[in-house]
Order: sequence, then structure tokens, then C-alpha cells
Amino acid sequence: MRVVVVGATGNVGTALLRRLAAEPVVDAIAGVARRLPPNGAGPPYQSVTWHQIDIGAQDAVAALTEAFRGAGAVVHLAWQIQPSHDRRQLRRTNVTGTAQVVEAVVRTGVPALVVASSVGAYAPGPKDPPVTEDWPATGVRGSTYSSHKAAQEALLDEVDRQYPQLRLVRLRPGLIFQREAGSEIARYFIGPLAPLGLLAAGRLPVVPWHPRLRVQAVHADDVADAYARAVVSDVRGAFNLASAPVLDGRVLARRFGGVAVPTPPGLLLAGAAASWYARLQPTEPGWIRMAVAGPLLSTRRAEHELGWQARMDAVTALAELLDGMARRDGMPVAPLRPRPSATGRAVALLSGRLPGHGNPY
Repeated sequence: MRVVVVGATGNVGTALLRRLAAEPVVDAIAGVARRLPPNGAGPPYQSVTWHQIDIGAQDAVAALTEAFRGAGAVVHLAWQIQPSHDRRQLRRTNVTGTAQVVEAVVRTGVPALVVASSVGAYAPGPKDPPVTEDWPATGVRGSTYSSHKAAQEALLDEVDRQYPQLRLVRLRPGLIFQREAGSEIARYFIGPLAPLGLLAAGRLPVVPWHPRLRVQAVHADDVADAYARAVVSDVRGAFNLASAPVLDGRVLARRFGGVAVPTPPGLLLAGAAASWYARLQPTEPGWIRMAVAGPLLSTRRAEHELGWQARMDAVTALAELLDGMARRDGMPVAPLRPRPSATGRAVALLSGRLPGHGNPY
């Protein structure tokens, strides 16, 4: 089977390339990316046939059609989170780009499309009990990321109705962590000002806590395993992915030697909004809204129908990510490139590259 991975140089894409290389059914892998790996990038990029395509561009459908021809499955992972102040650019990639990937899949008759959805697609819901895949995927109001995921889900609903011959799978994971994504996630969500080297001590002295501020996470390798299983099986529909335990202030304080401080969500929202509008950090306040409102996920369907089980617990995955942030870990591809030194970040700021603006991402 030939598998094409759209967005193959990102956090999940890199993990999926590792996993597909070990999959006996897969004999050829193609990668689609806006910025290709450099020559000599090494594993897992070196054995992939690469296609440089911006999926939101006007001519993307023709290029994608050529890349998809002869594939047994397409995995669509491409997504933009930054620049958060340019919502038109984000929608161009996330919503228009998804529509163009679908059009190319239909044109070429690829039999299976596996798409990266997210817990962020879900409407506000309970923190206990966890929700199954039939919970409404209509998003959380006030979050750009969530609204785009909901728009993607609505598009896929229509695709399901129009093209029943296409085996369409959607994976909806929680937060996705791995060491190699430390610099990327720091760049996307924290920005250049935070002294992340302090995380090398393995401590979080103060952690906000609130009964609604509870989220789930999963290691990128476990997510990649679910994608590979979806590719080579005959399943359809949506699957939630997460690992235990649920992450909240008390859990994190115990693991990282800190203090859980009761914090109203409104205070976190105000802080995120003020610092985002001031261009001090790149995370729009909608991410706080989504963390507070979003439901917890039941993974029973993935366990039963995909035979999937998370091998790494969520706290260990987070500890790996934080250590990767502290050590400026990354990979030799544009999305996962290592974080610059403090001097490099200062020069970038002085040259006008503000958090959430432009395209240094």
C-alpha cells in the first residue's frame, strides 16, 4: 500500500512517518508539506517521496491530485495554529485546505481518507463522565481553533453523505506531546520571552487549579499508532484518543513539586487576552475557553475497534515535552526546528517578529 501523509513534517506527521516505516502493509510513503525537509534530514524523513504543496493555494488541487494518484490511503494532518493574529491565513489552510485535500482525494479515487480532527471540535461538555464520539462536533464559541475544527467536521459530514464509497476516518485526540515537539509547542503557545530553561529542574512551582480546568493528553507515538491502525483497517467514522490520567492543577502539582493555586477561569482568560493583544505571547484567549469548556473523552471505541491502547501515560508524556522545551529539542524540519538561543530570540523581536504575527512558524 502507498500512503500519502499531508502535513508530514509536523508533530504528529513526524511520529506517523516513524510508525508507517515499521508497518508491513505499507511499501511506499509520500509526504506533502509546505516546507520540505532539507537534504540529509535523516530518519524518518529520508525514505519518503516529498511533494512541496501549500494546501490552501489556488492551484493546490491539481498538485495534490498528482501526489495522491495511486495511493491506497491519504492521511490529512496539515493545520495552522499560528500566526494567531491572522485568522484569514489560518482559515485558508485549515478550512479551505481541507476542502482541497478532499477534492483531490475524490478526483483520484483514493479509497481511504484519515483526517486529523481534535477534542477541540466538540461542543462544550462534561468533565465527568467522558463523552463518546456522538457528542456534537460544533466547537467552542470564541476559539478560532475550535471553530475551524467544527467547520472541518461539517465539511466531512457532507463528504460522508456525498461519497459513501470513500472510507472516511476522523481521529479526535487530546493534546499531543513528544520531546521532539518541545521547541514547536513553545513557539506556538508560549513565545520567545519565557525562560524555558528553568524547566530543566523538572519543577512547576505554581500551577493554576479549577474544577473545569481539566484536559487530556496523549503521546505523539500513540497517536501515530492509531493513525496507522486506521489506515490498514476497514474502520470508518470518528475515534477519540487520550491517555490517563486527566491533567489538572492538582495532578501536575504532585508530579512536578509545585502548589496548585485555585484560579478562576476568568482570571486566566483576562491574562491570556491582555498578553495576546499586547503581542507578548502567541496564544489567543480562545484556547483558555476551549480548555475550560471542552469535554473529556472516552476512548472505548478506539480500544475496541482499532485495538488501540496508549502505551505512555499523560503525565510522563507531559514531562517529556517540558524537558524537550527546556533543552530546546527539535528535529531538522521547519515546524519542529530547535528553539533559538535567547540572543537569537531577542534579535528576532527587535527585527519586528512579534508573537502571533507573520510567518516565522
